[in-house]
Amino acid sequence: LEKLKHLPVPLPPAANGKAASVLLEQVVSFAFTEGPNQISRENGKRRVVVTANVRGRDIASVVSEAQAKVASQVQLPAGYYVAWGGQFENLAAAQSRMMVVVPACFFLIFLLLYSALGSPRDALLVFSAVPLALTGGIVALWLRDMPFSVSAAVGFIALSGVAVLNGVVMANDVKRRLEHGESPDVALREGAVHTMRAVLTTGAVAALGFLPMALASGAGAEVQ
Repeated sequence: LEKLKHLPVPLPPAANGKAASVLLEQVVSFAFTEGPNQISRENGKRRVVVTANVRGRDIASVVSEAQAKVASQVQLPAGYYVAWGGQFENLAAAQSRMMVVVPACFFLIFLLLYSALGSPRDALLVFSAVPLALTGGIVALWLRDMPFSVSAAVGFIALSGVAVLNGVVMANDVKRRLEHGESPDVALREGAVHTMRAVLTTGAVAALGFLPMALASGAGAEVQ
């Protein structure tokens, strides 16, 4: 501390051009006090990070509730602002990407159906199974009290693929029967019976494959 007191502080040059200086202790006072052990900055502004780990609830609902309480109960001084980051920021970015990826996937599925079946009517008929499959997925999320997340969105895309695959298998069998002269009623009934085992097997493979991830509850389960 004594060395700090005796640091020279240069003064502006005098009229005769000579430079002078004074000791630091002549212009400031010294005292010991507690202060922050680190000052973080981002984009030239001071930053204070408050972290929390969420257990037993989804991040989106927790942050939404916290944002509402901060907005109603916390009065920020001038120049202060709050930014929500971490996993919530990644979730928001992923959700914004999903808003583009999911419709694009459905559009590509329809194009592939059209190229496979050669008819927009048949492609639309098979694609109509997708909303029904998604309805079952939404009911399953509701029964388990699970939020719609990025993982759920990826699961819905996979579910749509399984539903479309089942529809293509049945549509091709019915179309083949119609080409062989069977009536539409017979072709639909016999085609459904004939392809039922293939459809159930295809669905069971996907369902059983995802079952361990669906029932997981340990660390990293949300990533699965």
